[in-house]
Amino acid sequence: MKFYSTNNSAHQVGLAEAVIKGLAPDQGLYIPMDIPVLSNTTLDKFPEMSFQEIGYEVIGALFASSLSQEQIKELVDHTLTFDAPLVKVEEDVYSLELFHGPTLAFKDFGARFCSKLMSMLMEKSDRTVRVLVATSGDTGSAVANGFLGVDGVEVIILFPKGKVSELQEKQFTTLGQNITALEVDGVFDDCQKLVKEAFLDAELNTKLLLTSANSINVARWIPQCLYYFYAYSRLPKSEKKVAFAVPSGNFGNIAAGILAQRMGLPIDQFVAATNANKVVPDYLNGAEFNAISSVATISNSMDVGNPSNFPRLVALYGGDSKVLKDNVRGYSYSDEDTVKVMQEVKKSGYTMDPHGAVGYLGLKDFMAENADYQGVFLETAHPGKFRETVERALDLKLELPERLASFMDGEKKVEALGNDFEEFKGYLESLEN
Repeated sequence: MKFYSTNNSAHQVGLAEAVIKGLAPDQGLYIPMDIPVLSNTTLDKFPEMSFQEIGYEVIGALFASSLSQEQIKELVDHTLTFDAPLVKVEEDVYSLELFHGPTLAFKDFGARFCSKLMSMLMEKSDRTVRVLVATSGDTGSAVANGFLGVDGVEVIILFPKGKVSELQEKQFTTLGQNITALEVDGVFDDCQKLVKEAFLDAELNTKLLLTSANSINVARWIPQCLYYFYAYSRLPKSEKKVAFAVPSGNFGNIAAGILAQRMGLPIDQFVAATNANKVVPDYLNGAEFNAISSVATISNSMDVGNPSNFPRLVALYGGDSKVLKDNVRGYSYSDEDTVKVMQEVKKSGYTMDPHGAVGYLGLKDFMAENADYQGVFLETAHPGKFRETVERALDLKLELPERLASFMDGEKKVEALGNDFEEFKGYLESLEN
């Protein structure tokens, strides 16, 4: 399979280069040249198949020309070691729980797939790969735990000082081994900018083999399409149309859903739900796309003012902004809205984290305008990962799952970093000395 840059369709590379480079030289994101379409006969079999069996079909269709059947099976088996249950919350409204993996967040799927694929592609190389990761919370913990102990790979995580929950921090700052955490004096967008500048610095890239495990990397992004296929296959049969509501920050997750749609999954509508960082909903509702400075919210993993995956959204619909706006509806919500709906839904017996709550709000507002739909909202992280916020909002005491609680005993080890690129470049260059 070939991949092209969202900035230049004539720039095309193979799977290995797309994964190891992460970002195209022209700063574009990689997209599959030819997106395979699964037949209705294949899709009709999915309700009777396991998550892993669905994975073999989907990843096989995408990567059959680049990987052997044995490699595809090994890759899927390594990735899908936990479930993603579809839970009925109320009539026609379902939660897709994506927090049953090692770090209790949806990014476990992409991180496990990315680490395994990267190790496959680098198996015969004697070079050290440096994985640079900017995180607003869950990406850091998922990537750190996914790559922990992988030979030939060092992971460097940049996170904004004081803007990540304590539990999220503990999941990637206490591991040691091949994981280093850099605490940046700035916001998430500063971290993301430093990573992108490193990839584009010619001098730096002659000395170091750098790649990314953020959702800009196809190996992190593509596997997220799997749980859309799985969720759709588990929905009760209905004459109603289907909407998926995705709490969105960097927009890789919803782009993966659109990939699934392009592969033939009959999703009728996407809902992009954000917090106060609403540059994409504003665009979908008629404004120009203009990056903004991110603002802090209680759904901190979505505090992104310049979403990296926006070009993918446009590219997946052939560059046609009208088609994009017809297929994706945008909504945004305040912290007050988020807390209020968490409290309301808790009364019916379901506890949401603040990110899932934003997705639920978007779905409900869309369905209020479109009665002929049933919908799924993505519950992207376990409520315990945002324990302080959830406990305060719901006036209860959460019991953390054991694997979350164990992180709290670890010792935080970080290095301080400003938001100046030359300082970051100097740090990276020192790794070769």
